[in-house]
Amino acid sequence: MKTTTDHVDSDSGHSPSYNEKEVGVKPGEFESAGYMEIPPDPDAHLSEAERAHIDKKLLLKLDLKLIPWLCLLYLISFLDRTNIGNAKLDGLQTDLKMTNGQYNAALSIFFVSYALFEPLTNILLKRLRPSIFIPIIMTAWGIIMVTMGLCHNASGMMTARFFLGMAEAGLFPGVNYYLSCWYKRNEIGIRAAIFFSAAAVAGSFGGLLAAAIGLMKGVGGKNGWAWIFILEGLFTVIVGLVSFLMVHDFPDEARFLSEQDRARVIRRLKMDQQSSAEHEEFKMEYFWASVLDWKTWLGAVIYMGADCPLYAFSLFLPTIISDLGYASTKAQLLSVPPYAAAAIMTITIGWYADRSRQRGLCNMFVSLFGIVGFAMLLGSSHAGVQYAGTFLGAIGIYPAVANTISWVSNNTEGVYKRGVTLGFVIGWGNLNGVVSSNIYRAADKPTYKPGHAVVMAYMILFLLGGSALNYVLLRAENRKRRDGKRDYLVEGKSIKEREMLGDKRPDFLYTL
Repeated sequence: MKTTTDHVDSDSGHSPSYNEKEVGVKPGEFESAGYMEIPPDPDAHLSEAERAHIDKKLLLKLDLKLIPWLCLLYLISFLDRTNIGNAKLDGLQTDLKMTNGQYNAALSIFFVSYALFEPLTNILLKRLRPSIFIPIIMTAWGIIMVTMGLCHNASGMMTARFFLGMAEAGLFPGVNYYLSCWYKRNEIGIRAAIFFSAAAVAGSFGGLLAAAIGLMKGVGGKNGWAWIFILEGLFTVIVGLVSFLMVHDFPDEARFLSEQDRARVIRRLKMDQQSSAEHEEFKMEYFWASVLDWKTWLGAVIYMGADCPLYAFSLFLPTIISDLGYASTKAQLLSVPPYAAAAIMTITIGWYADRSRQRGLCNMFVSLFGIVGFAMLLGSSHAGVQYAGTFLGAIGIYPAVANTISWVSNNTEGVYKRGVTLGFVIGWGNLNGVVSSNIYRAADKPTYKPGHAVVMAYMILFLLGGSALNYVLLRAENRKRRDGKRDYLVEGKSIKEREMLGDKRPDFLYTL
């Protein structure tokens, strides 16, 4: 990070803190002067090259311990919530005698319970510990998935979908919050992107898996759609039970860390202006700090601009491709390539946004691909053009979801405030899944113009427009902080009180 005696010339760095100015030390020397509650440096006697080597090894250790298993969990989660679209192609709606309205209601009710319970889950995650909370909810939703394969009518399916949303609500916001408690702000984007790319892999893998499981039609007297739910549900239960061993706690309690590595993790977060690795008791003031912060609600607006298109795309892509004239199995297989392209773009944008620290511009850039893609779906009746439009739609939607969560996380400091904020942002975005569940109506087939138009409007107004507005406002606030116009917020406060201001501190510069 480049530093000068005046300020860091980066909207994602930080200017000399008010503490540094008051005590009279140079930027970066405040903690070494003994003013900051931070673990002793176990590598103080080493050269810069040796310290960099140790830091690189530590980061690799964290990545190998945390990321692969979390990606598997989210792959399963997204597979389990969206496989109803694949099941529909294998006869679910016909066998359960569901009307089009009942089928859309079964899709919608998942998002209602998901959104209602989501803001609470990060508080439970912090209080119960990740190694307990995440395996419990996974095992629960796996059992619910199995019951979906045993349903005999529409009401049974809707009930199961409601409880599935309740059980799954804790995973996505929980893991994003969890990762933000392990990594620095310019490291989280690529890891959140890799984690979220599991959703795109689930889309492609789900099509292949559904095509294979659909061949079990008649086994045990059940249709192929029922086996999709039963087998995927049983696998989820097994993974949930294994997760008691594979999911680790926060840095201050994680058992795989040595005491030296624990100190290194907490030090690197503190030096990145974070306190998220520390133990902190929940207070209602943290809840209200999130609720009263304009960034929470603007982040929610941006996220809904990506999340509604995400669910519309993932729930209805098999149907859209099928209505282009392809048979069920071929439609399942043709849904794979757009998801693969989305996964590659998601990771690419995550990598670039970490290095450029321009998450807002990245959001605006990818949204243009999605807008063009849905314009192609709206404006052409040629199957080839429409299929190409699904590729652009995918690479415009998926990267924006992961990037928006990283952006919100980067700009929210405080253990519980970040958790509550992510819960609200993701919960509101998922509530818009109710919209996405009802805009692709059977009456509009095969063009689905109203559905495509709604998705395109969401991307223009909320994703593109919201990102542009957030970028402008954050840039203006950073300028005020650099000019010392926010220093009054810490006048007369103790060192600890200043630190507890979180992202309100004058030396905390927002990621653009």
